[in-house]
Amino acid sequence: MNRKNFIILLAMFISCNQSSSDWVTLFDGKTVTGMRGYKMDTFPWDSWVIEDGSLKTIPGKNGVDIISENIYKDFELELEWKLQEGGNSGIFYFATEDGDYIWQSAPEMQVLDNTEHQDRLRKVTSAGALYDLIPPSEEVVMPLGQFNQVRVLSKNNHVEHWLNGVKILEYEYGSDDLKGLIANSKFRDMPYFAKAASGRIGLQGDHGEVWYRNVRIKKL
Repeated sequence: MNRKNFIILLAMFISCNQSSSDWVTLFDGKTVTGMRGYKMDTFPWDSWVIEDGSLKTIPGKNGVDIISENIYKDFELELEWKLQEGGNSGIFYFATEDGDYIWQSAPEMQVLDNTEHQDRLRKVTSAGALYDLIPPSEEVVMPLGQFNQVRVLSKNNHVEHWLNGVKILEYEYGSDDLKGLIANSKFRDMPYFAKAASGRIGLQGDHGEVWYRNVRIKKL
C-alpha cells in the first residue's frame, strides 16, 4: 500500500470512529445515563419506569419532566416515542431551570395522539409542531401504538424538526420572525421563554402515559 492510500484509509478510519463515538446515549433500553428530574439532583424513578426496552411514565403518579445533565447549543437529537389513546407529551430543548415548569423556558416539539387529543384541532399544537408557534408541513404520524422516529437538529441557530424521516418544519432560533410568533402565543408573557442561547434537552412526564426509546444526542 502506498503512502497516499494509507493516509486516505487512516482518515476514513478516524472519521468513522469519531462519528460513532460522538453520539451520547441517554437511554439505551436498559439504562438511563446523563438525565435527571427537572429541578432535581436525581432521576425520578417514582414517576418513570423501564418497561420492554422503553422509558415510560407511570400512570397515576405525579408526573415529573426529565432533563439532560449536559447543556447543548448545536446538536443532533434522535429518539422514538409512542403514546396511549389521547396521549400527550413533548420534547424540549434549550431548557433552563429558571421557571417553575420546563415549558416556561424551552421550545417544544409536540408529541401527540393526532386522532383523539383535542390539541389535534390546531395544526400548531399537533404532533411534530413547534408547540403553539409553527405547524408541521404535513402529517406523518404513525398509527397509534407504533413508535415514531424523531430527529431534532440545531446548528448555528437553525433548527429542524424531523418526524419519521420527513423534515416537517424549520426555523431560525432567536430571529425576529420567531419573536413575532412568540408575541402572539401563550408564551408572550413568559420572560425566560426561548431566551437561552443553549440549554438542556427535556422529555415531558406530567401529561400522561408515554413511551420513549433509543434516546441519543451528539454535539455538532
